[in-house]
Amino acid sequence: MGSFSIWHWLIVLVIIALVFGTRKLRNVGEDLGSAIKSFRKGMQDGDAPPSQLKADPPAPNGATTGQGAPSETKSDRTDS
Repeated sequence: MGSFSIWHWLIVLVIIALVFGTRKLRNVGEDLGSAIKSFRKGMQDGDAPPSQLKADPPAPNGATTGQGAPSETKSDRTDS
């Protein structure tokens, strides 16, 4: 009951080819290959450092990071 020999694996491959057909297996292989290529390309594109997120607005001049805008007080408002 040890590991399978090469003959066991060949018999399994022949049965799979008979069940699914060679055309279906070729299509699956092509799809898998294109998925791997796409994944590798995505991993290479992901290595580039992001300059600034699009959702982040540009910081106004003189503003420091980590602090919100000063809140308006009642004395700052003018009632008209």
